[in-house]
This record gives sequence, C-alpha cells and structure tokens, in this order.
Amino acid sequence: MSIDWTPERVSALIALWEEGLTTSEIGRRLGVTKNAVVGKVHRIGLPKRQSPIKQSAQPAKPKMADVVVLEKLTSGMCSWPDGEPGTEEFHFCGQPAIAGKPYCAPHCERAYVKSSRDRKSTKAA
Repeated sequence: MSIDWTPERVSALIALWEEGLTTSEIGRRLGVTKNAVVGKVHRIGLPKRQSPIKQSAQPAKPKMADVVVLEKLTSGMCSWPDGEPGTEEFHFCGQPAIAGKPYCAPHCERAYVKSSRDRKSTKAA
C-alpha cells in the first residue's frame, strides 16, 4: 500500500515532528501508520530525536573496598562473576549464598531456570 505524501502532508509531518509528538500520534493525525511516518522522516532527513523509552539506570559500580576478588571469596559467599575476566573491574558478587548453592538468591533465580519441560510436568502433576 503506497501512501501519497503530498506537499501539504509533508509540511504537516514536519510541523508535528518539530512539536515533538510521537511517531504514533503523528501517524494518527495524518491517517498513516507509525512506520510510514518513520520512513518518511528518514527519507526527508529530519533530525533524530531522543527515544521516549526510558533506559534503566545502570547499576552503580562497586567501590574498590567492596569488590570481592577471587582471593577474598570464601565459602558461603555468592560466587557469581561480574565483568570481563582478566580486567581490573572483574569481581564476584560476594553476598551471602543460599545454603547448598554457590549463589545468593537473586543470582540463583538467574542461574537455575526450569526448562519448559519441567514446568509442563509440574502442571500435569
């Protein structure tokens, strides 16, 4: 399906874009899809805008005194690795581990994921 981008429609697109409306709202007002708006904006070279999607905050880097390196890791501490091995930033979680497990509760949730087959057998029982 081809959209007829008349000079009036393009002018309206530019004005709405400069107002800062979302591509969905612009599309709704012009009677076109969001993707049609994105494509036309790209083709006519309108300036890019920041994404309206909020990025999750990056976790704060641990202070050097709080960093658990291999030499400081003991039994009962979470041994979840963090960072790139061989770099200065590489360390371990170090929080108290769950009894019988090498990781703390949040890292156990990430490490021990039930397969869909296990979930199906649990529901059937």
